[in-house]
Amino acid sequence: MSEPSTLSRETSETGTGRRLQAVLLDMDGTLIESEHLWGEAEAELVAELGGVWTERDHEANVGNAAEPVGRYIVALTGADHLTPRQVADLLYAKFRTKLEGGAQLRPGAKELVDMLSLAGVPVVLVTSTERQLIQAAIGGIGIDSFDDSVAGDEVEANKPHPDPYLRAARRLGVDPERCVAFEDSVVGVASAADAGCVTVAVPNHVEIPPREGVVFRDSLVGVDLDWLESLVADR
Repeated sequence: MSEPSTLSRETSETGTGRRLQAVLLDMDGTLIESEHLWGEAEAELVAELGGVWTERDHEANVGNAAEPVGRYIVALTGADHLTPRQVADLLYAKFRTKLEGGAQLRPGAKELVDMLSLAGVPVVLVTSTERQLIQAAIGGIGIDSFDDSVAGDEVEANKPHPDPYLRAARRLGVDPERCVAFEDSVVGVASAADAGCVTVAVPNHVEIPPREGVVFRDSLVGVDLDWLESLVADR
């Protein structure tokens, strides 16, 4: 686990006059194009358990943590001889194999992280994916490019609960309302928005219903510091 940053609210603003205190980034579907890999892994595992995995099943689970997906697969296939955790472990093993070729980055992802690092804005990875897979999944950017990271198995309640984003802000010592979070799923948007973050939805594989206070973008391409600052200043 990454060590908590020592940045405080005062430190992050010293000499900058900046209201933006941090940017918090989801991983799967937001920074990396991995949802199709999850879909393939899910379909293969469900087939081995005697079931059929449809696109609707995949969409219903986008953004969810491993054990809830495992629970869904057990109910779908009737594989009661396995626990949700055991199914999650089997799913992770299949996904890890698919990651060996590397996950493709979403357009603008690396440029966004690099821009934030250069500007001195703290950037944190906030993902439902468990710690064991993060390094391989985010290899195209590099985990060292982030000031901190919060994994799905390091929180009491995963997305859609606000705990992952609240934890990320707390570890940085910043105000969630002065953080901008980027998400691609319904559960992720709920998690970030309920934590009080300025939330930017970048829909990928699933449609995200409009929600008051949530900003929508087609991609990460062209995101700049002035725009991010304006989102926080509008509050």
